[in-house]
Amino acid sequence: MKPETYTFFENVYDVVRLIPYGRVTNYGAIAAYLGSARSSRMVGYAMNAAHSLVPPIAAHRVVNRSGLLTGKHHFVENRMQELLESEGIKVTNNQVVDFEKLFWDPIIELGI
Repeated sequence: MKPETYTFFENVYDVVRLIPYGRVTNYGAIAAYLGSARSSRMVGYAMNAAHSLVPPIAAHRVVNRSGLLTGKHHFVENRMQELLESEGIKVTNNQVVDFEKLFWDPIIELGI
C-alpha cells in the first residue's frame, strides 16, 4: 500500500472511531471532513480493508448517502444489520430508518 493511501485510510479510521453509538454517517461525509469530498469511494475501500484492524472500528456505522447498507456484503451474513439494530438503529429493506435523524456529520460534530 502506498504511504499516502495508508495515511488516508488511517484518517478515515480515526473519524469512524468517533461516530457515536446509535448514530450513522456516510462515505461522502467522511471524505468531505477529510478535505477530499470526491473520495467517498476511497472511504469505501478503507472500510473494506478495516476488517483486520486492532482494535476494531465500528465500520457498520458507515452507510451510503441514502442510508443503505451497501457495505453489508463485507460482513458475515446479516452482521452489519444486527450490529446496527443492537445499537437501537432500525433497518428495513437494508436501509436505516430515520437516517436523517440518526445521521452524524463529522463536519458539524467535529468542526473543521
